[in-house]
Amino acid sequence: MPKISRFEEIEAFQTARALTKAVYNLSSAGAFSRDFGLRDQMRRAAVSIMSNIAEGFESRTRALFIDFLGRAKASAGEFRAQCYVALDAEYVTNEIFEDLVCQAEICSKQLSSFISYLKSL
Repeated sequence: MPKISRFEEIEAFQTARALTKAVYNLSSAGAFSRDFGLRDQMRRAAVSIMSNIAEGFESRTRALFIDFLGRAKASAGEFRAQCYVALDAEYVTNEIFEDLVCQAEICSKQLSSFISYLKSL
């Protein structure tokens, strides 16, 4: 595996960034934009995935990095749960819901694989 020199190179970070952009775009219009609680919580969960990857990468030890990646993975799960609320509130269509959940699951799997890799070193 090539050496990663910046957190921006991590695939899970790139996936989380795309997910964050999508949720910001979706939650900026219509009734979704006026549901401040859900809108802000979904945005925070998506940003948390990115932030924990970055913070972990910049941490002092591999163990801390792994811990932060675990937190990022937990935020991906939180985000998926919130997608159900957005679907049930009819803020998103089934198609958009499936896309968001799929992106979050991909990110979660990328994080799991990266955690396993780091633990194997």
